[in-house]
Amino acid sequence: MRRSIATVSVPGNLREKLEAIAAAGFDGIEIFEQDFIAEAGSPAEIGAMIRDHGLGIEIFQPFRDFEGLVGARRVKAFDRAERKFDLMQQLGTDLVLVCSSVAPDAIGGIDRAADDFRELGERAAKRGLRVGYEALAWGRHVNDHRDAWEVVRRADHPNVGLILDSFHTLGRKLDPETIRRVPGDRIFFVQLADAPMIEMDLLYWSRHFRNMPGEGDLDVAAFMRAVMATGYRGPVSLEIFNDQFRGGRPETVARDGHRSLVHLLDRVRREEPGVDVGLPAIPDRIAATGVEFIEFATSAAESGDLTRQLAALGFARTGRHRTKSVELWQQGKIRIVVNTETSGFAHSAYVTHGTGICDIGIGVSDAAATMERARALGANPFHQPVGPGETDIPAIRGVGGSVMHFIDDSADLAGVWEREFVAEANAGSGTGGDDAGLTRIDHLGETMAYDEMLSWALFYTSIFDLAKSPMVDVADPDGLVRSQAIEAPEGALRLTLNGAETHRTFAGRFLADSFNSAVQHTAFACDDILATSTALTRIGFAPLPIPSNYYDDLAARFDLDPALLARLRAGQIMYDRDAGGEFFQLYSRPTPGGLFFEIVERRGAYAGYGATNAPFRIAAQKRLVRPKGIPKS
Repeated sequence: MRRSIATVSVPGNLREKLEAIAAAGFDGIEIFEQDFIAEAGSPAEIGAMIRDHGLGIEIFQPFRDFEGLVGARRVKAFDRAERKFDLMQQLGTDLVLVCSSVAPDAIGGIDRAADDFRELGERAAKRGLRVGYEALAWGRHVNDHRDAWEVVRRADHPNVGLILDSFHTLGRKLDPETIRRVPGDRIFFVQLADAPMIEMDLLYWSRHFRNMPGEGDLDVAAFMRAVMATGYRGPVSLEIFNDQFRGGRPETVARDGHRSLVHLLDRVRREEPGVDVGLPAIPDRIAATGVEFIEFATSAAESGDLTRQLAALGFARTGRHRTKSVELWQQGKIRIVVNTETSGFAHSAYVTHGTGICDIGIGVSDAAATMERARALGANPFHQPVGPGETDIPAIRGVGGSVMHFIDDSADLAGVWEREFVAEANAGSGTGGDDAGLTRIDHLGETMAYDEMLSWALFYTSIFDLAKSPMVDVADPDGLVRSQAIEAPEGALRLTLNGAETHRTFAGRFLADSFNSAVQHTAFACDDILATSTALTRIGFAPLPIPSNYYDDLAARFDLDPALLARLRAGQIMYDRDAGGEFFQLYSRPTPGGLFFEIVERRGAYAGYGATNAPFRIAAQKRLVRPKGIPKS
């Protein structure tokens, strides 16, 4: 099954589009008429250029406002078609997409449209060409794939077939199961697009908000399962109109598109037994079991501030690397690696971004299978030389150029800590050791530019068995930050993706100051936040100051026991509640670069991340960081 993408889906000029599409691994393209017209060179030269990139021209599109015309207008429509047939033959493609008419003077009627397509099919057949008919969701008379199929069926010509587009079916809330009644050999082409579920004009929604399968809310998998059940084995292609993508990088958009297709087709063959989607076998989405470690890249000069903060959080230095300037700090099941090497990846990350998290270790069910699936989905493997006695842990590149390592329960990987680190007794200055009751990493908050959020959400959910929550807007005093949580079943792994649109927000300033570092905050879980708060106070932890107004409002919003409210106020602990349970949050003060830690307790089945508290937390953080307008020293 050939994988294709419409040139309109990718930003850039035609040559830039072709380079990105070929590099991403596509087999062919839908050449969009506007891209062809804007390119210098004859049709034959453009066709040769496309084939020189190893791509086929699967279809030429669109041909508009054809059927249902009368008199001179009908004659002109056929004349236009003949001219496009000339062009197609010079380009080297045999299929044209005809979308249902929106012309004001078009006359309805299935039989009238069928007559038009029968004649068009005759003309196409004389040239060895084919015609595909697609129902636009906003078509004047035909806006349903079932009606388009009836036109094709009555035209009864071998050179006339149906074109299906997931957006036009799912956007109008049509049942994709009805596609199963169409013979597969009468479907000439299939286009795919997802979209967020927004109530708006269909045409505007389609032209501005489509995205890759898996990035939106439409059930594209159900649509594709129905298509495959017909016996269709022709090309599958992406047709994406998206304002955000138009301003992106061709390579990123094309890579995401190919990743989305592979992920979708892999899912379809698992859910629709017996179909052949033309993909080599790859492992299913990987079960993530949690965060095994986080690694800070820093310098010897700056590491003291970091380790003092870790000690104030109750962490203890439990080991030193046998051959490198690397320390291991632990509490509960949390491992934090502090790397002050002066060469290698961590040092490069420090030089580029400053002190920050450069590496995340993800616990997985099978590390080798994770790497196999990640490679199949276009992830970039990471490798650096491994020293004597060190473990070669599988890894890929992540957000902001960071690294993500995979650790499973195999003896080779699970024993890395004992093999590579020399245990250290919890004694002496700077080693910490006053446990505060932190148990595990609840979630990691990754900050990125807003226009990268769809890409990274697709990255995570296509490789791992993770589900997305709805995107929410977080109010910063200087703008909005978009936030979306991605979770494994039972919360084994939780990530929040936070998209900044301006450098004036707290998240945006972190990106600017760190030159696009990834993890801005780490949230640690505890079983009793009141006891943890008391222990942290004893150790010397300085919490983020929360205004008294917040607690006055809390008393008005929730029926809290006065004694509990007093303890929350005294400990600077924030509170939230939903139908499932309660949530408590305690924050560290931010570093000058904007990094911070969070401590949380979940009670019951609380499902969120304290989004209602975020504006107040951000305002408190911004009071402690560099004032606006003062450059970073």
